[in-house]
Amino acid sequence: MKVLHLISGGDTGGAKTHVISLVKGLEKYADVKIICFIEDAFYREAIEAGLNIEVFKQKKRYDMSVISRLKEEILKEDYDIIHCHGARANFIAMFLKSRVNKPFITTVHSDYKLDFKDNPYKKIVYTAINSTALKKFDYYIAISSNFKRMLIDRGFDEHKIFTAYNGIDMESKIDFVEKDEFLKRYGIDGRDKTIVGIAARLDLVKDHDTFIKAAYKVLENRKDVIFLIAGKGNEEKRLISMVEELGISQYVYFLGYVKDPYSFFNAIDINVLTSVSESFPYVILEGARLKKPIISTDVGGIGDLIKNGHNGWLINVGDADALSRCINSFLEDKNRIKILGENLYETVKSGFSSQKMALDHFEIYEKILESRR
Repeated sequence: MKVLHLISGGDTGGAKTHVISLVKGLEKYADVKIICFIEDAFYREAIEAGLNIEVFKQKKRYDMSVISRLKEEILKEDYDIIHCHGARANFIAMFLKSRVNKPFITTVHSDYKLDFKDNPYKKIVYTAINSTALKKFDYYIAISSNFKRMLIDRGFDEHKIFTAYNGIDMESKIDFVEKDEFLKRYGIDGRDKTIVGIAARLDLVKDHDTFIKAAYKVLENRKDVIFLIAGKGNEEKRLISMVEELGISQYVYFLGYVKDPYSFFNAIDINVLTSVSESFPYVILEGARLKKPIISTDVGGIGDLIKNGHNGWLINVGDADALSRCINSFLEDKNRIKILGENLYETVKSGFSSQKMALDHFEIYEKILESRR
């Protein structure tokens, strides 16, 4: 089986981790290649991982010269399946699909109606284009059962939708610096402090407001805790102002983009995610590798992983009171941090590994090819 994956190459979040982990795992079952359209961090990480990847460079997003190159590549190599990831790849596939008689699949990594929420122009233009492009695909892979239901509710054919959860490599060595060294990098004194962290781009869909409001509530009664925010984004200035206005700047630190995320997860004690929308986020799986319990909003497929009080806590979107209560429950019984972290590690290891994800995808590919025969 020969499979071609298409992705923009400008990805820095979960989609980047997903595709690199997936293709690495799929190499046991199929002949796989990635083509991206921007030479950036994604390309470099794929090369470091030893993956078969090539850049078909676009001068700009609407540069359609790559269509002919892709058609030539697909016909020459006789790929069995074309698998797309993200809005740019979906847009290109919309024009490519009529030129090659191959099954086209796209993975729905997020709620495509919210992907460009923070940019008014992109929200209007790119969301409409991506919505149109999605309708042209033969098959879909949803990252969670909730996302499959979302697609069905929006008129997609349920018989063309498969579900495959994200997975992470639990066996390979991970590189990170020690906690003290990481904190020293930012001039943070973490002695005798419990550290609560969130790693997410600073966009409205990640709802850092709830994280900051919860931090304020916790800090009203105790000062043995600090809060770390890892990520960059359009909301940065506003969020920094919010922290300053609340008078908690000495306890809440903005780290910017963290190039070594496992050093971040190693440094924190409690992992938090406050998103309005997610599919099945890698920040939870990455934290799990280092046995960090999670407090997360109950969105996307997160509820299929997290069981309240066993390996983390689920809260409603925007519920800063509930988040502060969960943080306080850990602070009052710190042994629970270790117990829930261990439990989350075992849950991910048994049911959400990258090996399982790759096998799930291979079986989906087999079903598609069999049905087309």
